[in-house]
Amino acid sequence: MKEMLAFQKKISPQEFSSQPFPKAKGYHCKTVAYSLWHIFRIEDIVVNSLIQRQTQILISGDYQNRMHAPIITTGNELNGTQIADFSSQLDIDVLYDYIQEVDQTTNQWLQTLSVEELKRKMTQEERLYLKTLQVVSEDENASWLIDYWCGKDIAGLLKMPLSRHWIMHIEASLRIIDKIQKLNE
Repeated sequence: MKEMLAFQKKISPQEFSSQPFPKAKGYHCKTVAYSLWHIFRIEDIVVNSLIQRQTQILISGDYQNRMHAPIITTGNELNGTQIADFSSQLDIDVLYDYIQEVDQTTNQWLQTLSVEELKRKMTQEERLYLKTLQVVSEDENASWLIDYWCGKDIAGLLKMPLSRHWIMHIEASLRIIDKIQKLNE
């Protein structure tokens, strides 16, 4: 989290939508804004909707409107210039408010988690519930996410997406920021 918070000091709000590696194979072909949105949309969906069956922070905090986000999905369905276009629409300060609120809610939930709960597997009912929320696009680049999440127990979800996913996208964001800074020299 400290690394993600530091991004605001390293690059300008406009640079959050910069895409210095648009044709690259890997997560660094995205933007920093997209990566942050993507990490925390998934965390909000998984922790709040799937596991806890409560209202997502995006909804309860009216973050979609406040952030000017044109989608409520994870963003997996976006590619190429769609990612940069999406990113340029986001209010970065409000995105960071969203990030911090999702993180705080997740940390509060983690403090109440018992060892027995770690073994709880997701159910068919939970799978169907997620589909009704329409927070995962039906596009083939995204639709697999619900099956992936619902194929895990809570311990598995803690590993992916709640830890490894962060690492992958933070590392990619650091590569993007490094390139932006080199281009600015």
